[in-house]
Amino acid sequence: MSDRRLMPAALTTLLWMAPALIQPALAHTGDTTASGFQAGFLHPITGTDHLVAMVAVGLWGAQLGNPAIWVLPIIFPLVMALGSVLGITGIMVPYPEVIIGLSAVALGIAVALRLRPPLWAAAILVGVFAIFHGYAHGQELPSAADPISYGVGFVTATGLLHLCGIVIGASVRWPVGERLVRVSGVAIGCVGTFFLWSL
Repeated sequence: MSDRRLMPAALTTLLWMAPALIQPALAHTGDTTASGFQAGFLHPITGTDHLVAMVAVGLWGAQLGNPAIWVLPIIFPLVMALGSVLGITGIMVPYPEVIIGLSAVALGIAVALRLRPPLWAAAILVGVFAIFHGYAHGQELPSAADPISYGVGFVTATGLLHLCGIVIGASVRWPVGERLVRVSGVAIGCVGTFFLWSL
């Protein structure tokens, strides 16, 4: 698909996502009204920066095919859980918000261009980004929340977002599906760019 045809479709997708883009960092407000599983589950879903990056992991895995379609969405939440421990314990990780924004840009580009690195390289990239996403989740653990149930909540939500990406990504076997996935990659990259610009 040519870049000229890709851009109008990406802009349409962005307009559709506009209400969510108005508050790109909603998950980072430090709201402590919810606790435990509920707070953990909502954290990735209500933050556009988290949401698009996690969907992108599923999309990219689907593009890469077996075994990446399952390896990447398994690596991300496992490593993310380790990153959350860093956030909960107060260990400093540099520039987490910047890296989270860059993760959406990089993963969006990978999907839009249908990049096909070796599985180990894709897994390392996804794992590095997962550390920072997990760190943000752990750092913003509500004071009233049980860390275990909170962690189960955000890992569950992450898995469901990956699954959404996989389901959409499975459409790459058809030409229209391939276009949809690549347009989604462009939109995800744009969301990441918007998030970085808004920091």
